Amino acid sequence: MDEKQLSVEAIENGTVIDHIPAGLGLAILRQFKLLHYGSAVTVGFNLPSKRAGSKDIIKIKEVVFTQADANRLALFAPDATVNLIERFKVVAKLPLTLPESIGEVFVCPNRNCAGHGEPVKSRFYVRRSGGQVKLKCHYCEKTFPRETLTEAV
Repeated sequence: MDEKQLSVEAIENGTVIDHIPAGLGLAILRQFKLLHYGSAVTVGFNLPSKRAGSKDIIKIKEVVFTQADANRLALFAPDATVNLIERFKVVAKLPLTLPESIGEVFVCPNRNCAGHGEPVKSRFYVRRSGGQVKLKCHYCEKTFPRETLTEAV
C-alpha cells in the first residue's frame, strides 16, 4: 500500500506558513501573536523537507495573513511560503518582501541608544547586504545583523 499521509492536518480556511527554518516556529508564533486569535493553530516542528532537510510549519484556521504580515515574516524566515487557504485549496501565495522599515518589533542592542529609557517606539530601516538582512536603528543610526536583535516585548 503506497498511501501518502500528511504530517500536519489540512485546514479548510485560513493561512499556512510553510518552509519555516527548523526551530523558528515558536518565535513566529510569539511575534505574530498567533495564539491570541482564539483560532485553532496547528504547528509542526522538524518535519522532513526536500528543500532544507527539516522545517517547521504553522497552520492558522480562519486567520488570513495580509501582505504586510508576509513582509514582516520575511525578517524571520525570508524563504518561507505563505499560502491562503479556502475550502481546503490554496487560493493565493503571498510573496515575501522585506519591508523598508519596521517598528516596535526589535530592541536596539546599543545601550546608549535613545530607544532605551525614552518613551519612543523602536524603529529600524531594513537592508539586505551580501545575502544578510541588516537593520539600521532610526535613533542611533548603528547597523546590526538581523540575528543580533532581540524581539521587543
